[in-house]
Amino acid sequence: MQPALQLLKADAPTSEIVAELDANGAVILDGFLDADVLARFNAEIDVQLERESEGKSVLSPAVQWFMGAKTRHITGVAAKSRVFAEEVLVHPALLAVCDEILLPSCATSQLNIAHVLDRGPGSEPQLLHRDELVWVHLPEPHPEVQVASIIALEDFTAENGATRLVPGSHRWPRDRQPDESEIAVAEMPAGSAIVYLGSTIHGGGPNTSDSMRRRGMHMSFNLGWLRTEENNYLSVPPDVARDLPEKAQALLGYSAHDALAAGGGYLGVVDTRDPLELLKTGEL
Repeated sequence: MQPALQLLKADAPTSEIVAELDANGAVILDGFLDADVLARFNAEIDVQLERESEGKSVLSPAVQWFMGAKTRHITGVAAKSRVFAEEVLVHPALLAVCDEILLPSCATSQLNIAHVLDRGPGSEPQLLHRDELVWVHLPEPHPEVQVASIIALEDFTAENGATRLVPGSHRWPRDRQPDESEIAVAEMPAGSAIVYLGSTIHGGGPNTSDSMRRRGMHMSFNLGWLRTEENNYLSVPPDVARDLPEKAQALLGYSAHDALAAGGGYLGVVDTRDPLELLKTGEL
């Protein structure tokens, strides 16, 4: 019998969500995006996806293979969708979880990457992996450095390639690989989200349908002193970021990582000033 992920309401107490992440490494939040936000976000994404082709060139052939030959891919979402920047990026439930898990190891967390992955029929199963291995040079052991999510922008089913996750794998030795019987398939309705740790093994499932696409969004956050997977300062440059809510600006990295109160120093300043201040005054 295949394992299943725990299902909680998106407005469940943060302590319950964090406890489930600690126990199993992943949890499904029902109703993460309400119907109105989901519809408006999808409407903006529709316009972007029309311009994208499957399997477009990315960083390297290896990354292109990892993304999938039948995947349409949108990056820099905060610069392309106001709904995302103003309502999804700053989702309070996910940010509260990030605070609980990440802030013991940093002064502030930040957006690592946000991208839409629209996987078409015939998509092969994605390599099972841990997201945190983008920072493969971190010494072991280390605390959790990343909190990630996959938001279902359409219904996720086993047939159209719902994400596969391995409950408990965040506690496994790095070289242990899962058996098929240990893999959960995260079927969930549109608007739900899987929240998982960067140390949890997961991957996109195979799309065996004849015509259904599987549109989802990966959004993850990491310690504020780690370099991010997407260069958000270029993906969302100052002339775009200037008009976003201050919370969104901070999450995109336009705030100094100020660890002075913890006896440390600061990172990411401009002329020894906080870039958030410079955005406000028009100096940036």
